[in-house]
Amino acid sequence: MITGQGQVTGRVLLALALLLSLVTVPAEQTEQTEQTEQTSPAVLVARATTGVTLRRAERVAAVEPLRPVSSKRIGRRLDRYLAGRPGRVTAMVKDLASGRLYRYHPGERLITASSSKVLILMALLLRTPWKKLPRDVRRDAELMIRASDNQAADRLWLRIGGAGGFTKAARRFGLKHTLGVPGSCVDLFCWGITRTSVDDQVRLMSALVSPRSPLKARERSRVLDLMGTVVDGQDWGLSAAACRGERVALKNGWLRRVSTGRWAVVTVGLISGDGHHYAVAVLSEGAPDVRQGIATVEGVARRIMRDFRRCSA
Repeated sequence: MITGQGQVTGRVLLALALLLSLVTVPAEQTEQTEQTEQTSPAVLVARATTGVTLRRAERVAAVEPLRPVSSKRIGRRLDRYLAGRPGRVTAMVKDLASGRLYRYHPGERLITASSSKVLILMALLLRTPWKKLPRDVRRDAELMIRASDNQAADRLWLRIGGAGGFTKAARRFGLKHTLGVPGSCVDLFCWGITRTSVDDQVRLMSALVSPRSPLKARERSRVLDLMGTVVDGQDWGLSAAACRGERVALKNGWLRRVSTGRWAVVTVGLISGDGHHYAVAVLSEGAPDVRQGIATVEGVARRIMRDFRRCSA
């Protein structure tokens, strides 16, 4: 009897073991589940910088819970903020990982001021890779983006073929409302009075991180490096809307119109972090002084970005 009970118990245990083997999650699936549930977005971004492609990072970001973007709520917020400020403002933010976006007065066509220097550089690099550019041309590119040097921009404007080369590059990047201004300009810098839309500026910023960009990856990285290291005193603008730990690549513009004495103030660029790239463009015209123009574009950027993600304490 004792021997028989042992045989029965053994058969039961064997049957249970076989049954459990049928319902146990495979080790590979368990590992993937644990990564999905336990790995923080910050770790995922760190991995993305060590070999994971942008596309994979965007797929990871796309499955995270995302806050809905309420156009009406943001619009009311901006209307209240801008009610006592003179001039016109247009703005757009797009989360390139998820496609969420917000536009404010997108029909406006305002001037670029010095933010057009990004397209001048991208036009230059479409023609000649950075490493093949003469040393003095590379120096001009660095001065133009990092220090917003106007004389360097003038030289590179001529090098890309002036208004015609500028417009040709704009078309290569899919811009629809941005045309180079030919001839002599009353505001001194023709590239600075180029009219544009926030859709065009966001599309241009997107081309700096997209694998489908006409610009090769190495050249895109060069542009972003320069935009991420602007000199002290020129790092205002959309950086005011960045959370701690986010990376910012930007180009600001400020130009006093000869005809009106009023200021055009612009900020465009990318805020990146936690697997997301936010392309941002805020254009304004009509501020009585540059300080107020800067405060306006910063305030607009902050009030839009707070709906896209929360900053950790």
